Amino acid sequence: MTALKVLFIGKYVFISSASAYQKPVAHLPMTESTPLRNPRWQYSRHKIACEELLTRAYRDRDFPVTVLRPSHTYDKWTIPAFGGWTAIDRLRRGEEIVVHGDGTSLWTLTHSTDFAVGFVGLIGNPLAYGDTFQITSDFVYTWNEIYSILARAAGGEPRLRHAPTTEIERLAPERAGQLSGDMAHSVVFDNTKIRRLVPDFSPSVALHHAAREIIEWHDGHPELQRVDPDLDALFAELLSHSRGGADGAATP
Repeated sequence: MTALKVLFIGKYVFISSASAYQKPVAHLPMTESTPLRNPRWQYSRHKIACEELLTRAYRDRDFPVTVLRPSHTYDKWTIPAFGGWTAIDRLRRGEEIVVHGDGTSLWTLTHSTDFAVGFVGLIGNPLAYGDTFQITSDFVYTWNEIYSILARAAGGEPRLRHAPTTEIERLAPERAGQLSGDMAHSVVFDNTKIRRLVPDFSPSVALHHAAREIIEWHDGHPELQRVDPDLDALFAELLSHSRGGADGAATP
């Protein structure tokens, strides 16, 4: 592994993922000492394998690595919800969208500008060598709240219907890892560790502010308003299966 020779690398920052933490979730909040184990998502297992490789390189050869574990990080370019613009388009047309589970599991969203403060503060910090830090915000929402905030920012109403995660995965197996390996679980993080090294790290961008920026940016760039016909068909099929159940009214 010539890429791991200290001779050629002064500092190596590896962007891992908080999705690598154990699933099912055993306790909250998650910290850097939460065990790494995700049998449901190959993406997360690849991240774990990379961390293990780099940790061995640090221990055996003093390789100057810092491992970062962000959670769901977003900006004006991205829709921080399952379905992306397809979901926004449906909400604007007055159509229902599907939310996994009962929509009440907790999810942490981190705006990219908040992540950047933590990232920059760790890059040149020698105290971060050989260590691991999660960089997430303190803004925690239910999925019902996330879709409701996005819907209202888009000028629509949050018409949500819930479906079991297993049913979504049955109809869309390619999305199974992301759902049952990550999004279907409640995730809340303790950012005490990064705050010790980066005192300026204080996430301040809440979704209800960022959502307006996201919608305005997409409205100003029609090329970003991509509706996925396969995903739209998936919503329609899931909704047809759930007709007759109680409507999953969103929380404001």
